Amino acid sequence: MKQNYTIRHGALEGVEVFLAVARHRNFRRAAADLGVTPSAVSQAVRALEARIGAALFVRTTRSVGLTEAGQRFLDRAGPGFEEIVAAGEAARDVGQRPTGLLRLSVPRAVVPLILEPVIASFCQAYPEVELEIAASDEMVDLATGGFDAGIRLGQFIATDMVAVRLTPSFSFVVVGSPDYLDRHGHPERIDDLRQHACLRLRRSNGAIAPWTFVDGNEAIEAMVSGPLIAHDYPTLLGTAMRGIGLAQIPRPVAEGPIEQGKLEPVLDTIAATTPGVFLYHPGKRQILPKLRAFIDHLKSAI
Repeated sequence: MKQNYTIRHGALEGVEVFLAVARHRNFRRAAADLGVTPSAVSQAVRALEARIGAALFVRTTRSVGLTEAGQRFLDRAGPGFEEIVAAGEAARDVGQRPTGLLRLSVPRAVVPLILEPVIASFCQAYPEVELEIAASDEMVDLATGGFDAGIRLGQFIATDMVAVRLTPSFSFVVVGSPDYLDRHGHPERIDDLRQHACLRLRRSNGAIAPWTFVDGNEAIEAMVSGPLIAHDYPTLLGTAMRGIGLAQIPRPVAEGPIEQGKLEPVLDTIAATTPGVFLYHPGKRQILPKLRAFIDHLKSAI
């Protein structure tokens, strides 16, 4: 059965036709191979020769051979065209099944909480996918950074991204070590924080994040001070556990140390909440199979 075939236009116009004729040394067999008429093959070759400015074939009534120019063109164009065909097959392969490099940009705190429990099972389930996790609290542009997806708190995700929920909403809790609270007392109101060493977070835009609370439906921001400014929650968590001061941390990050008695929550009744953690990506069209497989695997494990 003849395949639908369209002569290419531009830099590659006529190259595939030339290679077919050079391979078969026959215009009719080349036409049958490509699924077009012999006249279409002849026209494509003539157009290619006119564009190059040299005859590529020597034609007689009984045979077709290559000129010196044709042999040189074959030597260079043949491997190059094979690479182009192979590139198309490789790209098509990535689009049809989970394979290739999957790059994710995630905050450091998310790695032990959400990713570590599923990394091994995902890699075993999809051995043809290479998983790269870039752990950083800096907000990055997925496209310019070469990432397939990112994971962030919901309030920090741009509205033009496709977001997939990974966790329920949760609170930001103020915590301190039992030793620190024994020495400095438990704050009962936001104003009490002025008398405490408060460990703060610097956001990726350079601003120091205020501590946030709620009073009914009203959001309250408190500017606090203390001996440490960190760029990520794990550093704040570790420092608070060592009794340096109070820290405001996402509840899931602090949950383990709270249950172990290493930290105690304070001001819980006015804790602010966040929409939760989401995986996000710019793919409004079809998602590549490698990312779809990761999303499905992650959601089934959480």
